[in-house]
Amino acid sequence: ARRMFARRGYDATSLREIAEEAAITKAALYYYFPNKDALYERVVIESMDSLLATVKTAVARSPTPTEKIRAFLRASADIIEANRDQWVAGSNAFWQGGNTERRGVALRQRDEFERLLRGCIEDGVAHGELRSVNPALATRLLLAGLNQLVRWHRPDGALTAREVIDQYLDI
Repeated sequence: ARRMFARRGYDATSLREIAEEAAITKAALYYYFPNKDALYERVVIESMDSLLATVKTAVARSPTPTEKIRAFLRASADIIEANRDQWVAGSNAFWQGGNTERRGVALRQRDEFERLLRGCIEDGVAHGELRSVNPALATRLLLAGLNQLVRWHRPDGALTAREVIDQYLDI
């Protein structure tokens, strides 16, 4: 489901197609997931929960605001590197989700993810580690680079996702 959501999007993927891809019967899929929203929750919402936990841990282990920003983005890049389809499926589902409760959960998670990075940037400005910038704009700039990474970066390329992030941050 994750791979299909990443390639085709949530709306364009049917439970029948997911069952065929998984080489199981549609009835077996329905046994575990009564509808596509339940599957979405498992694939996207739980993936986002995992991402949030990972970046929070990385940020908490870092002593300075600048190191916290780097840790946040590196942890995110590591997740992209480990499971690109997970990142793309979440991004696609978020943008294609319509006005549903499912999208509401994704919005709350996205907002929490952004707030964490924005807080690190605010701390960096307050402690003089970063020049005075608009933290919301700086956050969006960094997240835009991170989110677009999966669109052009190749796992077999010259740089890992983490190395790209390091270069972004050095710029």
